[in-house]
Parts: sequence; C-alpha cells; structure tokens
Amino acid sequence: MASDTSVTWLTQEAFDRLSAELEALSTTGRVEIASKIESAREEGDLKENSGYHAAKDEQGKQEARIRQLKDLLKRAEVGDAPESKGIVETGTVITAVIAGDETVFLIGDREIAGDSDYDVYSPQSPLGEAILGLKVGASTSYTAPNGKQIAVVINNVETWSGQ
Repeated sequence: MASDTSVTWLTQEAFDRLSAELEALSTTGRVEIASKIESAREEGDLKENSGYHAAKDEQGKQEARIRQLKDLLKRAEVGDAPESKGIVETGTVITAVIAGDETVFLIGDREIAGDSDYDVYSPQSPLGEAILGLKVGASTSYTAPNGKQIAVVINNVETWSGQ
C-alpha cells in the first residue's frame, strides 16, 4: 500500500469496471452525444433550443467524468484490500460510534465501493484524517465542516471484501 495520498487504492474489479466505463464514455458515449447535439442543431435557433442546451450540458458532464476517470485510473494502485490488523487504513471497513451513533463505512475512494451499501469516506476527509492509523478501541474527535467537534470511537476494523 503506497503512502502517497495522491495514490488511490482500487480492487481489480473496481479498476476493470472503471476502465470499461471510461472506454464506453470515450467511444460510443462521445458519438451518441455528438449525434444528439447535431440533431438539436438541425432544429434551428440555438438561443432557445432547450434540446441543444441539454445535450451540451450532458456533453460537459460526460467530459468531466472522462477526465475524472483518467486521473483516477492513472493514480490507481490495484490490488487486494489490506488485511485488517485492527488499524484503520485505506481499504478497510470501519465500525465506529460517531457522535453517539454506531455506523459502518469504508475508508477509501467512493469508486471502490461500486454497488455496495457502504458509505465511503475519503482518507482526506475530516473523519478520514482523524481516524487513519487508529486501533480498535481508540477514540478521537474531529472538526466537522460546520465547526462542531465530533467524537469518534473505533469499535471494529475489517478487511474490505469487495461486497
């Protein structure tokens, strides 16, 4: 596991899924959106052509996603989830009491989780930064974006199974 925070850990399944999405968006996705834009252009006046503006907005979102995927995949470190040693690290599932409520979540990039039901917190988020490196039983607090101090107790750390 690389310690460079610009590196994103991904499972092979997540890497393959994201690569396939990038390929689809970069090829057929671009062709489809270009076709929509061309069809909308043929309708006439572009100032009041909602179909044209919607297609251009969609194109912008698609191109942003392509850039995001390229960057993510370029920085990806592909491998198995780290074996849990009871220490919070990227790619582990955490059970913690946060502000009095027990919650289970994954530490890492949201792209790792795919279709799982886990909430995902970035290691660079206020919560992620506060708990990285903590052991089961440890407690800490972090400052939320609204300025409130939020208490956290780590109850369990498990290996991410990809589910």
